[in-house]
Amino acid sequence: MPKAAHWYTLAGIVIVLDQISKWVVLNHIAYGDVIYVAPFWNWVLAWNTGAAFSFLADQPGWQRWFFTVLAVAISLWIALELRRHPERKLMSCALALVMGGALGNVIDRIRFGAVVDFVQWHAAGYYWPAFNVADSAITLGAILLIFSSFTATNESKS
Repeated sequence: MPKAAHWYTLAGIVIVLDQISKWVVLNHIAYGDVIYVAPFWNWVLAWNTGAAFSFLADQPGWQRWFFTVLAVAISLWIALELRRHPERKLMSCALALVMGGALGNVIDRIRFGAVVDFVQWHAAGYYWPAFNVADSAITLGAILLIFSSFTATNESKS
């Protein structure tokens, strides 16, 4: 049976991978550079002072601390949920991914005042907002959390 420590470790791995990827980007891509990877994918360096899709990025700075406090509070709640239900594998995996991603972005907000984004997808002239490993973990965690809500009755039997 998994213990909460296993899920905390997964969150920690997400944080480490996120921070390593951002370190590489900050040391190899200048702001404004676009590095072609594939017809639908570029590497870029973008600074996001807001939340997802640059929500509230145009605000004068209060959003930095608001999103930092919000992410830490949610992560504390997740840590408690992981202690209470470590045996619920899918839900715990989802929560650990969300927690790791949220804390990865908190580190950026504290260090830089903004989140480092660098993955840019595009198609037919439309560009998706740049994102990072932490954002990907949060998105995957949210999808798994929704899926786990539909399978919760069977999950504890697995």
